[in-house]
Amino acid sequence: MHAEESAFVDGSFRDPAGFMFERDGILYRQVNEFGRECYEQLMASGLYDNLVEQGWLIPHQESGVAPARSEGSFRVIEPERIPFVSYPYEWSFSQYRDAALVTLDVQLAAIEHGMILKDASAYNVQFHQGRPLLIDTLSFAPYEEGQVWEGYRQFCQHFLAPLLLMARRDIRLSQLMKVHIDGVPLDLASRLLERRSWFRPGILMHLHLHARAQARYAASDDSSRKSSGKPRRLSKTGLVGIVSGLRSLIAGLDWKPAGTEWADYYQATNYSDDAFAAKRRHIERFLDGIEPKRVWDLGGNTGVFSRVASQRGIETVSFDIDPAAVEINYREVRRAGEQTLLPLVMDLTNPSPALGWAGRERDAMHGRGPVDCAMALALIHHLAISNNVPLERIAAYFARLCDNLIIEFVPKADSQVKRLLSSRQDIFDDYHEEGFERAFSEHFELVESTPVEGSERTLYWLRRRA
Repeated sequence: MHAEESAFVDGSFRDPAGFMFERDGILYRQVNEFGRECYEQLMASGLYDNLVEQGWLIPHQESGVAPARSEGSFRVIEPERIPFVSYPYEWSFSQYRDAALVTLDVQLAAIEHGMILKDASAYNVQFHQGRPLLIDTLSFAPYEEGQVWEGYRQFCQHFLAPLLLMARRDIRLSQLMKVHIDGVPLDLASRLLERRSWFRPGILMHLHLHARAQARYAASDDSSRKSSGKPRRLSKTGLVGIVSGLRSLIAGLDWKPAGTEWADYYQATNYSDDAFAAKRRHIERFLDGIEPKRVWDLGGNTGVFSRVASQRGIETVSFDIDPAAVEINYREVRRAGEQTLLPLVMDLTNPSPALGWAGRERDAMHGRGPVDCAMALALIHHLAISNNVPLERIAAYFARLCDNLIIEFVPKADSQVKRLLSSRQDIFDDYHEEGFERAFSEHFELVESTPVEGSERTLYWLRRRA
């Protein structure tokens, strides 16, 4: 295949050391001559082997395929593929904290092997087989005694500031990463944090005083910067101390997922034990018929039904709008060592858009699909009634996301829908099974429907029309 037939990955263009491209469905990373020295030292120093053994760096194999761009090319490698690329504004608190900690652990290991992380972007971390790891093989550079960590500011903006705001102010402030794609500005985080945070030495040094130093630097002119003295120097011991201090600060942060409507949903549901078991059996049977390789559970809550798929070895993403439910879900993934389930925060009424340079650097939610199968369980009444989204629009959007759809229709006779309608006028004349089937038939064909015994609900297996 010719190099021009390669598809370049839109989010991989900022580093002159190399870039990602796809060819014949396989993802590759091209290492350029510019990154040759760093790559060779990574492989020869023992750092690569150490990080892969720890599960902190994506493994790769060197490939003999032609480079995507021959000019300036040194080598092509084939990294292990991540089933689903997620972004920081989609992570729960513990996911975000674990991503920060693995970045710092990688940095400490790199220093021990005579290297250093040249950047510290949260987008360089992905969740794979239930745990976070670094995916940018070209993030390493040789360490020289006395050098400062050029990625320190980026780490504080991408990791420290969001985590402090999530833990100490409001969990929803993680969404600032959606607005500030290169990290939360430190002066903004400093103003948002409570006054007593100034009396915490780690927060004072790494955030508040760091923000002031940035402001002074930005206000100075080039001549004053050049005349300020010798280039900054930092001993290796000092560098390790800074990284270790950041690690202790972040490891000490916590957020308790309590007090939200959905975190205890399954304790408050109107399902009887028999109805719950019947629903599970029908979902299992539908999954057996579909045989999907990837599943998205669009309203996964704490992951009870997501695990019907993931425990069958199916790569499953469990989306939910509630950060507490996603936090509980991820903690169970971590506790049980689950490898095929990825919980993420996602508001289906305002899903992650395409972001970054030219609107293509970070993919929209639908841009990361479609998948073989999506599940929408106990969800449609929230979209249609709580959010006034017409059934035909729900059907059209779901058809963009999946080839097969397992969806639960919850009628007005159901106690959960009665609760939604108790405080508002019922303007939903088409919200009934006939209206549901009519709306979805525009985009899907019916494979099977079955009532959920012991409830008012119906489960559907729909297949997208060609």
